[in-house]
Amino acid sequence: MSNPNLSEPKFGFNEYAERLNGRAAMIGFVLAIIIEAVTGQGVASWLGLI
Repeated sequence: MSNPNLSEPKFGFNEYAERLNGRAAMIGFVLAIIIEAVTGQGVASWLGLI
């Protein structure tokens, strides 16, 4: 038997979406560290939440 040739779904949990989400999280984490280093405040304080 052969496996059917299915196309990647356009939404939901698929490999592309998970890879993109991981990259966005890494960029956000690095930006949070940079903001804290430059301003001397945490991100919550910088956004005016504290």
